[in-house]
Amino acid sequence: MNEQAPESRILPPPPPATLADTGLPETLMRDILLKTMFRMSLSHVSDIARIVCLSFAQVQQLIDKARGERLIEAMGTLNATAESAEMGYQLTDAGRQRAQQALAISEYYGAMPVPLEAYGEQVRRQSIRKVKITRDQLTAAMGDLILPETLLADLGPAVTSGRSILMYGPPGNGKSSISNGIRDALGDHVFVPMAVVHSGQVIAVYDPIVHRKIDTPKPQGSQLRIQGARHDPRYVLCERPTVITGGELRLDMLELKYNPVARTYQAPLQFKAMGGVFIVDDLGRQEEPPQALVNRWIVPLEMNYDILTLTSGEKFIVPFDTLVIFSTNFHPNTIFDQAALRRIFFKIKIDGPTQADFLKIFALVARKRRVPLNEDALIHLLQNKYPTIDHVYSNYQPVFLIDQIIAICDYEGKPYHMSPELIDRAWSNMFVKDSDIVR
Repeated sequence: MNEQAPESRILPPPPPATLADTGLPETLMRDILLKTMFRMSLSHVSDIARIVCLSFAQVQQLIDKARGERLIEAMGTLNATAESAEMGYQLTDAGRQRAQQALAISEYYGAMPVPLEAYGEQVRRQSIRKVKITRDQLTAAMGDLILPETLLADLGPAVTSGRSILMYGPPGNGKSSISNGIRDALGDHVFVPMAVVHSGQVIAVYDPIVHRKIDTPKPQGSQLRIQGARHDPRYVLCERPTVITGGELRLDMLELKYNPVARTYQAPLQFKAMGGVFIVDDLGRQEEPPQALVNRWIVPLEMNYDILTLTSGEKFIVPFDTLVIFSTNFHPNTIFDQAALRRIFFKIKIDGPTQADFLKIFALVARKRRVPLNEDALIHLLQNKYPTIDHVYSNYQPVFLIDQIIAICDYEGKPYHMSPELIDRAWSNMFVKDSDIVR
């Protein structure tokens, strides 16, 4: 959606030309190599290279060094196939023992991690604050949402700035849909590391639930040996990530997650959202009060870095490059103090539609659902139903009413149609009347 192609906008992390260029200690790489061979029963260099995300030549160097330490031995071409005449390798008894010792310290194996400092450089290269979108791009990303021009005028600068946004207003008016539209408007790609390392501790980052991988053509066969990677293979090219949380969000979900059984770390949610969007939906519905959640964000929002803590108690700084969107049905003054509000850069109220916009939405939904509009039914809805709620329109109501009508028609075996009687039946399910319940 953006004016420039992702390849021209984002500088990729350069592939390491040597083992030293990875920025990793050789002992760390050796142990990850041994653990990977042990856990995955790998014997061919090309297979190992694909899993540990290094070049064929670099893996061969690691294997040769491990052979010198008598941790790996050659199997010759015993396991060669018609497709490959690669030399096979296996762990020696000492190699298996070392792999098990390394696994007792950390179960992490697979892709070689990226030093945190190197990832910080890549974060700056692909910063969300460098994304500039136009009004047309933002409008297109909102799809079929009917939004006031004044709202788009407020949203545009907020998104382009890459700063925090608070959207508030009555429920059912599309705050969540607008947040998703903002995500779609970004429209380009970032490089996400499989894992990062700090103080010898590996932290898994890439998460297939959060990160949508971009498929790129891969070299075939022997080309793996002769073609250089276009970027550091320890990174995955992904769409700018989006993390959406709601009432389930807890403060501990914003900290490093340590698995004491596997002795491995998982990056927190906001770290996985790096370079993308972090949406806190339904703010005020969480166990922790909204003020506590925002207090956790004060340093990241102001300083563009976050502070995480290892189980040892060591605190360390990580980059923070995320567009944070808070969405709430409460008035901000009732859930935040002024100091917290000051740190949220944009405050945008999302009101319900006017009657004219409501009718546009209603007609659009009816056309999509293939329910013919009926003038008498619409007049009945506007003149007899909405006065009972003081003509308060919400964006969710057209979808709700028409889906109710469809459910009734399906049950009664009638073609889709609209009538005052069906409007009454649909309306009765939209609200719950106040009444005493005998217990």
